[in-house]
Amino acid sequence: MAAPSPTPSPSPFSTVIRTASHEQHVEAENSSFMSDLLGGRLGVAAYRRYTEQLWFVYRALEETSRTLAGDPVAGPFIRPELARTAALERDLAHLGGPSWHSGLEPLPATAAYADRVRTCARTWPAGYVAHHYTRYLGDLSGGQIIRGTAEKTWGFARKGDGVRFYVFEDIDNPAAFKREYRALLDALPVDDLEKQRVVDECKRAFALNSAVFRELGEEFPLSA
Repeated sequence: MAAPSPTPSPSPFSTVIRTASHEQHVEAENSSFMSDLLGGRLGVAAYRRYTEQLWFVYRALEETSRTLAGDPVAGPFIRPELARTAALERDLAHLGGPSWHSGLEPLPATAAYADRVRTCARTWPAGYVAHHYTRYLGDLSGGQIIRGTAEKTWGFARKGDGVRFYVFEDIDNPAAFKREYRALLDALPVDDLEKQRVVDECKRAFALNSAVFRELGEEFPLSA
């Protein structure tokens, strides 16, 4: 009698989360605003406005991270080498001068995005991980394309002021760091039902990001 076939190993959670949110990820990447920005068809004012929106989102991520450092679910993801707020503020000072933050308000979609991040940080650490993953792993990957475009299109110094947000000076090997990060996702100490909720929150994070891009696109439409 033939031995039963071994049960195939389930996919690692990092693979599940990437595959399940792929459609939403592609939608965000292919927004008209991001396509126009990466195509060099928008001016530096649009890039500055986008960077301002990032500042609101990353403040939400990083101001709340201190309270999660000891959390068994979110704590392992809180890595100081990922922190982006200071780099964003340096970029914005380069783009808008020392009073860049005077009167600055988030777009409605950005405010909703930041509020959701703060809510997850306060009430649901695994949901915070979903937002952490969608932002920081994206910065280490596709964010580098934005940096290259910005340097080429608007003349910023390579890895200098204006694009420091995309430069992770304390991460010597981004590929190895991303592997370690995915291993943390694979070991996330939650059950399958909670993992599905995390997947759903990743989809929500990409949808929130897409909403920001839509509002930026309305603010910076290309001339006919």
